[in-house]
Amino acid sequence: MLIVNRSTMVTEFVLLGFSVVWELEVVFFMLLLIIYILTITGNAVIISITWVDHRLHSPMYFFLCNLSFLDIMVATAIAPKMMWDFLSWKKTISVSGCIAQCYFYFFFGTTEFILLAVMSLDRYVAICLPLRYSTIMSLRMSLWLALVSWVGGFFSVLSPIIIISQLPFCGPNVIDHFFCDLEPLIKLSCADTYLLELIEFSLSTVVLLSSLLLTVVSYIYIITTILHIPSTTGRKKAFSTCASHITVASVFYGSAIFMYIVPNKQFSFGFKKAVTLQTAVLTHLLNPFIYTLRNQQVKEVLRDTASHFRSSVRGVR
Repeated sequence: MLIVNRSTMVTEFVLLGFSVVWELEVVFFMLLLIIYILTITGNAVIISITWVDHRLHSPMYFFLCNLSFLDIMVATAIAPKMMWDFLSWKKTISVSGCIAQCYFYFFFGTTEFILLAVMSLDRYVAICLPLRYSTIMSLRMSLWLALVSWVGGFFSVLSPIIIISQLPFCGPNVIDHFFCDLEPLIKLSCADTYLLELIEFSLSTVVLLSSLLLTVVSYIYIITTILHIPSTTGRKKAFSTCASHITVASVFYGSAIFMYIVPNKQFSFGFKKAVTLQTAVLTHLLNPFIYTLRNQQVKEVLRDTASHFRSSVRGVR
């Protein structure tokens, strides 16, 4: 049994970040600030137009609205603290604050993966069972599937976080990361973490691979159905409704499998840290632009909204 001296317990962690000179940290701060503002703005626009325009009142855009909200929350879980650390000499975070950041990042992130699987199921019904789409994907079913995504994300992360909150941290207290990621946080505990690591790996594998399997199977049926559409125009229209989702899902699943399932020994931790930054920050910036550029209906709504706004401004003048 491990006996811990409470007087030596760590009360705060130091986030090592990227350990660069002050001038570069200022540059990184400005870049991250721009990315964060664009992430909030882009996703807020998607949520707003989905809410106000009746043409986007469908299950597909309801799920997209949820995804945009999750993008904002994931970015908010880590970006403000990162920006503060870039301008601060004391890059510390309390133990409770660190655990809270870890929880919210993985809660929102896990919910996104489940939601991506739900979105692929929605596209399957829309393309493979078009005559039954409105019956199957009713408002009640859409709300239920969104709730499953949120509840699934909540409980998937809850048990590891509860265990982490009970762990003793006796020192050192330096986290070699730019936020409180699970792996470097677990390594700092002075207790046996084998069971926790096993639970964390098992849950990550189950959530990622099960949602990935559902996505892949759905798109196998979708692509098969699209290839059987006789007209070229029909095939292009059907594929255009899925292209943005395929792009986003590929980036999400590829990055997550690399970070949390591929054995650590195959790549340096510094490289994994860079991939984590790309996933945690850039991916959530790109999502609204991917859906805007690849989705004709969203582009039409944005054009109409911009035109209406310009007309309103001229009317005021």
